[in-house]
Amino acid sequence: MDNNTSPTPVVRKPRTKKSAPIIEEEIIEVEAIESPEETVTFKRSHFYSVLVVLAFAVGVLVGYVAWGRDTVVTVAAPAAAAQQPSGQVAEAPVTQQPQYRRYDIPIDGFPSLGPEDAKIVLVEFSDFQCPFCRKFHDETYQSLLDAYPGQIRFVYRNLPLTSIHPNAMPAAVASMCANDQNAYWDFHEKLFSSETLDEATYMKYATDLGLDVDTFTTCLSGGSHDAFIQEDMQFALDLGVQSTPTFFINGLAIVGAQPLSNFQQIIDKELAGEIP
Repeated sequence: MDNNTSPTPVVRKPRTKKSAPIIEEEIIEVEAIESPEETVTFKRSHFYSVLVVLAFAVGVLVGYVAWGRDTVVTVAAPAAAAQQPSGQVAEAPVTQQPQYRRYDIPIDGFPSLGPEDAKIVLVEFSDFQCPFCRKFHDETYQSLLDAYPGQIRFVYRNLPLTSIHPNAMPAAVASMCANDQNAYWDFHEKLFSSETLDEATYMKYATDLGLDVDTFTTCLSGGSHDAFIQEDMQFALDLGVQSTPTFFINGLAIVGAQPLSNFQQIIDKELAGEIP
């Protein structure tokens, strides 16, 4: 996921324990609480408990309005920030200078867009079946590149969450098979715009893009990219990444489908040389 100079900053790789299986989905979604047929009865003690919780929530909201506006959480360690469910924007009142920590994220040999000497190297660890990865792609990805023309090298690294997304690994393999025929980014775009991820879909996209279909088909079932993707996954786990999407901006971690403004805060500081 990758200072304000061309080369990628190099720091010692943090020693982290291998994490438990990645959790990418939101734990609570608005749709899950829509149940008009259910009724709820409160005991008096429950009522008082609810009042306490509401008072606390109001206090947090007031604190956010007073202190947290226009702040972004740049995590010191991916594992710490990733305790939030993937895709959720973790923001909190900031009362002191943020602590920055850079990670050495290799980028050679991975699909990338943008100048090789770009001042900003942005690495995304992502999953083609992840709804929050799609949210970033649909709402932020192109706007971010457009906001900094010629200044960002965008690198994509695979982190398919195989325990909850059965189609994520095959989609990652298909993208690498397209990469073999120099069509990675067009295929990448199609995968994130697709409502269906299966072999028939991959074959259709290969045909639409004018790929050698026989070569592509052999690649899909040949396992030639399996080890490459597994190594990508293991690197992320060893680093402490626990959710998708997770990004590294010149080695500075940012977790979740954050809005454009949060990426800009970090990038602008990087370009201005304000981050050590």
